Amino acid sequence: MPTIGIDYTPAYEQGGGIGRYVRELVRSLLEQPSSIDYRLFVSGAVARNLPKLSNNANSQWRTTAIKPKWMARLWHRVHLPIPIEMFVGHVDIFHATDFVLPPTLPHTRTLLTVHDLSFIRVPEAASPSLKAYLDRVVPISAKESDHILADSQATKDDLLDLYQIPNDKVTVLYCGVDDRFRRVEEVGEIVTIRKKYSVQHVSYIFAIGTVQPRKNYGRLIESLATLRKRGHDLHLVIAGGKGWLEDAIYETMNRTHMNEYVHFIGFVDEADLPGLYSAATCLAFPSLYEGFGLPILEAMKCGTPVITSNISSLPEVAGDAALIINPYDQDELTDGLEKIIQDKALRETLIKKGYSRVQQFTWETAAKQLISIYEGLLS
Repeated sequence: MPTIGIDYTPAYEQGGGIGRYVRELVRSLLEQPSSIDYRLFVSGAVARNLPKLSNNANSQWRTTAIKPKWMARLWHRVHLPIPIEMFVGHVDIFHATDFVLPPTLPHTRTLLTVHDLSFIRVPEAASPSLKAYLDRVVPISAKESDHILADSQATKDDLLDLYQIPNDKVTVLYCGVDDRFRRVEEVGEIVTIRKKYSVQHVSYIFAIGTVQPRKNYGRLIESLATLRKRGHDLHLVIAGGKGWLEDAIYETMNRTHMNEYVHFIGFVDEADLPGLYSAATCLAFPSLYEGFGLPILEAMKCGTPVITSNISSLPEVAGDAALIINPYDQDELTDGLEKIIQDKALRETLIKKGYSRVQQFTWETAAKQLISIYEGLLS
């Protein structure tokens, strides 16, 4: 029976996109019939505090109390050659799910997931210290790994272009959307969720993602101010944790006098996301760069029309089921939002196309593709 180690640390540590990606992919992976023996590695955790893996008898937690930051320092700053097998035991493949490959023993095959290269394409997307770290370790990890997974064709193209990785070394593995995302029609459930996040009795544009320049929240706030001047009684609800260089976003909010109409609700419980999507007038996702853009599909599955950017992976994900705009063009963003708000026929078309589009992205499909990649590395 082959044994595969998977870095589950992002799922344990991160509430945002990469954490959700790893949680959902691994959950679906363990649901697939397979003869594979999985070892799920978590840095900064104690095994007894993790849930039982009852849905797969061949899966086990492998943990270390050493925090992820210290593991990174030991591996990539001090360069201590502590192989991951010291924590997970013998594995035939180790799958690093978050950009960086740990030291491994010579016999171990390695698979690396690179979600995006935003720290190169959009340098302000990362803090200076994080960018310096990623610039140093990601190209080494990409070159040393046996195979690479990219979240999108756009990310694969970046890997080939920026790191000169051979084409046949990179496979695109698309995200899926969990079945819990669905249109919430029950009024009581919507009222409860709205009250929980203090957005009762308002019509709102929904945005989701870490508060940082790459998410383009400054222009979104500018658009909100213009739309309100045009007579649209709208608010903006932003779900996501604090990031970096966010001061300019708050300055825009103060300058446009939008403090009362912009709601930063922080990380939200994943169970509440379908309700927040469903209650929104639309999802605005005018990001300046994304490796994939999972919120686009989540919104579509909840029957919420989407406006998003014409760059990086976003058109690849949205297809013709979203209104596509230039995220650097303030007027185009504002007019696009207004069009979604006012044009009932457009809204209905986007909703219908969204329901169809999202059927192409499932975690079951992703998990089955991943198993075939594991089998290819083992052969």
